[in-house]
Amino acid sequence: MSRAGQPAEASDLIDVDELISAYYDRKPDASIPEQRVAFGTSGHRGSSLSTSFNEDHILATTQAIVDYRTAQGIAGPLFLGRDTHGLSLPAERSAVEVLVANGVDVRLDSRDSWVPTPALSHAILAYNKGRALDDPGRSDGIVVTPSHNPPRDGGFKYNPPNGGPADTDATGWIANRANELISAGLEGVNRTALKDIDADTLGAYDFRDGYVRDLVNIIDVEAIARAGVRIGADPLGGASVEYWAHIAEVYGLDLTVVNPDVDPTWKFMTLDWDEKIRMDPSSPSAMASLVERRNEYDILTGNDADADRHGIVTPDAGLMNPNHYLAVAIDYLFSHRDGWPADAAVGKTLVSSMIIDKVADALGRTLLEVPVGFKWFVPGLLDGSVAFGGEESAGASFLRKDGTVWTTDKDGILLCLLAAEILAVTGKTPSQRYAELEQQFGSSAYQRVDAPASPAQKAQLAKLSPEAVSATELAGETITAKLSHAPGNGAAIGGLKVQTEHAWFAARPSGTEDVYKLYAESLRGEDHLREVQEEARAVVSAALGG
Repeated sequence: MSRAGQPAEASDLIDVDELISAYYDRKPDASIPEQRVAFGTSGHRGSSLSTSFNEDHILATTQAIVDYRTAQGIAGPLFLGRDTHGLSLPAERSAVEVLVANGVDVRLDSRDSWVPTPALSHAILAYNKGRALDDPGRSDGIVVTPSHNPPRDGGFKYNPPNGGPADTDATGWIANRANELISAGLEGVNRTALKDIDADTLGAYDFRDGYVRDLVNIIDVEAIARAGVRIGADPLGGASVEYWAHIAEVYGLDLTVVNPDVDPTWKFMTLDWDEKIRMDPSSPSAMASLVERRNEYDILTGNDADADRHGIVTPDAGLMNPNHYLAVAIDYLFSHRDGWPADAAVGKTLVSSMIIDKVADALGRTLLEVPVGFKWFVPGLLDGSVAFGGEESAGASFLRKDGTVWTTDKDGILLCLLAAEILAVTGKTPSQRYAELEQQFGSSAYQRVDAPASPAQKAQLAKLSPEAVSATELAGETITAKLSHAPGNGAAIGGLKVQTEHAWFAARPSGTEDVYKLYAESLRGEDHLREVQEEARAVVSAALGG
């Protein structure tokens, strides 16, 4: 019997001392693919226990980032933050040793605490405001986080001066340089031992206060306070814990941090779909304990470890499907933000719901459909041509009230506060509003299934082409499109999407874990969705040699 959704037991927990010892003791071999620096959507992730996230990786990657900055003419401060994973503090310290030795102006959290990804993006953009694109004084940043990944993992993510996730040109260059340095025994890596670094050498920045006090310019916090919306915020043991407390204090909200505990073993979590501990606020299994409390608050929210993802729980519906909430957020924002550009587009990834397409059409807004990865929304959010960018995996950001950029990385805190604003202004929970959208546009049956896949199988899947599908019908409907590139920008999707009038499926490998993701949706009900999934699995199985 599956233990998904059940509380973690002692046998599920990592040994933090073993994890940190392995970070320093194990030395990667760059000739072994699994031990190389490899960036997913924007960062390198791995575990010290599998020799894929160790001190040498971070020393080499940090030096590679320094070299990249030099090549790009970036000489301003570098903002550095970490989340609550066990490997994040050791990795942050390693990065500081290299950055200081290279003369970089490092800005660390002034409270020596955790920094959510959106707060780091916000800091970069605030510093760079008004600076030319070629200004050598521009800032950039590093956030040490594997996002929602299990406690044994570490992550190291670079955000360039645009504040968003680095694109593949940058990450490819950095990864190649880092692996060269590892192969050379770290020759070429400059390093000053932490004990020899004068505290005055390190700059400080109050990420929390800078972010929280600016929220009034993007969220109607006054409406939330006036309506007395009772909010329960669960950081899921992540970096947002002190931010939620500060938000409540600064804006006088009826907001309770329902679980203020931070523990690198995450012993308070319920197990995810595969019986692993994973801080995914879009997962019903990982959010099970929060869903049980849905009647205690008007809105309950969850964030992952670096707070770039959101989960919304309402009394009437429990945990909302991320696609449903994105559709509601888009419908609400474009109707309640008079300061937004009249021609600004709705951005969605091509594995997000068809309901979003219908909402955008009803709003008279252009739909920008891009591959998976928030980086594709960065240019549009920066120049205001995209007012909202969202991913089905519960990551999104949008423009300030005046139509200017807020963050160019996903902001889970922001989307959670928006749920409270929607209730305060409309008197309806986001799930109640979604029920109205389904009455208008049709009922969506949507599911993403993760299945194990080896690195070799993932590579095969990434190369799928439209020619891999010889069928002309999918679950009884004529196929209208077979896509290997996104219609919004022509970029490769790293997999395949097949569409009909009322359904679609997409298959793509995970960039961070040894699984592949099968997405499918039908507007004709659950039974039709099952047919779509069955035929989709046959296509994937054939591609993987099954």
